[in-house]
Amino acid sequence: MKSYRKELVFNTAKRYEIINITGDVEKAVRESGIEEGFCLVNAMHITASVFINDNEPGLHKDYLEWLEKLAPYSRHGYHHNVGEDNGDAHLKRQVMGREVIIAITGGNLDFGPWEAVFYGEFDGQRRKRVLIKIIGE
Repeated sequence: MKSYRKELVFNTAKRYEIINITGDVEKAVRESGIEEGFCLVNAMHITASVFINDNEPGLHKDYLEWLEKLAPYSRHGYHHNVGEDNGDAHLKRQVMGREVIIAITGGNLDFGPWEAVFYGEFDGQRRKRVLIKIIGE
């Protein structure tokens, strides 16, 4: 069994962003040389997320609006906000999830129709990392 590790780095222009990282993950699978296995993709920060869904801008806008209703931004509205203003980002990340695992079949990500991998940023404008870990043969 082989393993491969790669990090992606993001520094978003906005506080909240959803970025399609499918191409980056596919590139890592090619670099790994693994034909059959699994690919873990996870956000390495507690205010960011990795998830799979449709690559449709209206859906991404719906996500951000829905998350803002669930956990609105507030400088003083969260117990966590002691010296920080990102209590909402921690909650948004919890809802959207930390990671995804994708099967690799024939050297390709084994997706269903319309599926793509996204990085969700909820406390941006600073350096953040995403880990890609691939294992298989």
